[in-house]
Amino acid sequence: MTHDSSQPVSPPSASPLFVGIDVAKETLDLARSDSGELFCSDNDPHGIRRIIESFKAVRPACIVIESTGGLERPLLEALLDADLPVALVNPKRVRYFAVGIGILAKTDPIDARVLMKFAQLAAPRLAQKRSANQAELDELITCRRQLTAARTTQANCRLATRSKSALMAIDVVLKTLDKQIDALDQKIRKLIDSDDDFKHLDRLLRSVPGVGPVLSATRVAELRELGTTDRRQITSLVGVAPFNCDSGTFQGKRSIRGGRTQVRCVLYMATLAAMRFNPVLRIFAERLGHAGKSAKVVIVACMRKLLVLLNAMIRDDLSWNELQVVKALDL
Repeated sequence: MTHDSSQPVSPPSASPLFVGIDVAKETLDLARSDSGELFCSDNDPHGIRRIIESFKAVRPACIVIESTGGLERPLLEALLDADLPVALVNPKRVRYFAVGIGILAKTDPIDARVLMKFAQLAAPRLAQKRSANQAELDELITCRRQLTAARTTQANCRLATRSKSALMAIDVVLKTLDKQIDALDQKIRKLIDSDDDFKHLDRLLRSVPGVGPVLSATRVAELRELGTTDRRQITSLVGVAPFNCDSGTFQGKRSIRGGRTQVRCVLYMATLAAMRFNPVLRIFAERLGHAGKSAKVVIVACMRKLLVLLNAMIRDDLSWNELQVVKALDL
């Protein structure tokens, strides 16, 4: 392995140090705001230790790395274990930032420098260290989601298949996937029941009509901000906040974008159930429908309202029946 420089260490500086690290399968490219040089290291435990050692002389104000499908997890966990301020950011957001500052080319060294600039100018939210149970639950939820997607793909293939041999093969795959998903559901439930904090959150969330075990577990694993942020921040995080599209006298349609797709998809399915069985969401949806709102607008508005109610419940440590909005309906 060839390195661009021997060590990523620079003399102490009065200015805050910002760092960008581009993560690839085999390499880590590191750019620092106090040096024009680029440091390249192997993406392995030894290379990660070298990077952390380089921060002993000058503690960074912020280190930014991108989400890369899991390749970033060892580096992220090591930085958090070393109590270093690190932000895990969406690659699309960084790409928009690069274009905004006039950088159109894309290579690993360029990406590292863009991430360093992003750390300087964008003030990204810092990541928090996860407990062992939190990390395990996250992995189980991710695996379940992947297996569910595979089951959907195979079920669709079965509809378009006429060969008896092919149908038998697909049926075997579907049976195996169903068995594995059921096993994961049991492991997720066992893990939640074994952790007092998880169990308490799960009890609060599942007291809401329409909220089932999948949404509850997804929130525990992938939306830890629920209950710790205000209503605008949480809806933006999930991607159900309406954004304006106005210019001068023109007023365009509000639309949602961004956010955590996995959480939003699960919230969507839970909202469909809540619009039927949850009195608050049902009345809200009916009122919007009578006002002439389209079905899609009604669903998204209900998603947002359900998320805001869940946020209030976790924030105030209330079950569904203890919420004032429920008492006001005299249910």
